[in-house]
Amino acid sequence: MKKLIPIVSLGFLLGLSCAQNKEKTENKDEVVTTYYLIRHAEKDRSDETNKNPNLTEERLKRAENWAEHFKNINLDAVYSTDYNRTKQTATPTAKANQLELQFYNPSDIKIEEFIEKTNGKTVLVVGHSNTTPKFVNELLGEDKYEDIADDNNANLYEVTISKDKKTSQLLVVD
Repeated sequence: MKKLIPIVSLGFLLGLSCAQNKEKTENKDEVVTTYYLIRHAEKDRSDETNKNPNLTEERLKRAENWAEHFKNINLDAVYSTDYNRTKQTATPTAKANQLELQFYNPSDIKIEEFIEKTNGKTVLVVGHSNTTPKFVNELLGEDKYEDIADDNNANLYEVTISKDKKTSQLLVVD
């Protein structure tokens, strides 16, 4: 069943993305912005004093799996915090989309400016167990999601913003 979740999720996301693209072309006045937000893949915990660990070799595969997951979604930008684990998670997807990785500081993000800068785009944001749900909540303008459990690196948050509404969903992609 675990193997089915990514396929079902990917199918759902592709359908949703196609529907959003169709909506964009049918209603030129309606601008739709889509954000995908994930936490970095599993980090190397062998040195507890290391504040900027890399991903484990095994978990570099999760980063590749994210790139595969997003391969049929036309991303306009990929954002990452400036930590090894987030950069290593985001890089395969950025490369697959021929995009330069863009960095953001989660403690200094000006959410209205970010929304304005990314208006009408499809964006991937890679963060951490505490910053990713907080970022989602700020995009939505409500406290909907709590911090991610330390052993969970599979959450995918999707936020869609249009003129009249903001929606979100949480998927699990193993």
